[in-house]
Amino acid sequence: MNKTNQPLVSVLMTVYNREAFIAEAIESVLESDYPNFELIIVDDCSKDNSVAIAKKYAEQDDRVKVYVNETNLGDYPNRNQAAAYAKGKYIKYLDADDIMYPHCLPVMVRSMETFPDAGFGLCAIFPDPKTTYPVMLNSHDTYMEHFNGYAHFHRAPGSSIILKEAFDKVGRFSGERMIGDTDLWFRIAMYYPMVKVSSHLYWDRTHDDQERSSDYAKKEYPRLRKMVLERYFNHKDCPLSKEEIEQINKNKKRLDQKNMLLSVVKKMLLR
Repeated sequence: MNKTNQPLVSVLMTVYNREAFIAEAIESVLESDYPNFELIIVDDCSKDNSVAIAKKYAEQDDRVKVYVNETNLGDYPNRNQAAAYAKGKYIKYLDADDIMYPHCLPVMVRSMETFPDAGFGLCAIFPDPKTTYPVMLNSHDTYMEHFNGYAHFHRAPGSSIILKEAFDKVGRFSGERMIGDTDLWFRIAMYYPMVKVSSHLYWDRTHDDQERSSDYAKKEYPRLRKMVLERYFNHKDCPLSKEEIEQINKNKKRLDQKNMLLSVVKKMLLR
């Protein structure tokens, strides 16, 4: 298929003090097997050489565009800022300390194009022995799978590909610290089907200079997850019945333990 016949994908890379990793992240996008993309890099007032490194790549490849915020916006507001520059049918986040494998974009785009009604796709944590990928779930089944051990809504932005139209219609990221991705998955899944995409498409690097490793995360993340859960259980458009919500709440302790185990295992897996 010719490049012009494939939908444009906007790869969005938000940056804050990532000079040690950003070159490798950019090169992983440029080495993609999928040809029709733009790479939008938005720096959030870094104090290191991140911008200078990014601009060198922009000088060499016109698919790379670099923007620098006038003030520091923070993580999720900066993700929204990056999306504001996007021209693609789909947006694909890649953090500046992660790596995209060459087959990531073609697999994700084909998965979404297979199901035109879908609003977003998320990489599965584990292979599902009951089906091949990709597979589309309606809103109800996406929610139910999340609460039955699949933990879809605990996925990081890098595991996703999102229909730009759907992203805009549901109001983008809320801007809330730490929990913005979980909130978006709950919200977008209320109104759009989700595609389960195969795993091992990118590498989610783990290092000490990440918010998920911070004292704030260790202290506040359980509370924030509970807050989002209550928000969408009480939402007028929640796809679950009252009876299903009651059953989920009864099993909450067991499910929390299972999801905690999944989160630990997820950090050990290559994406």
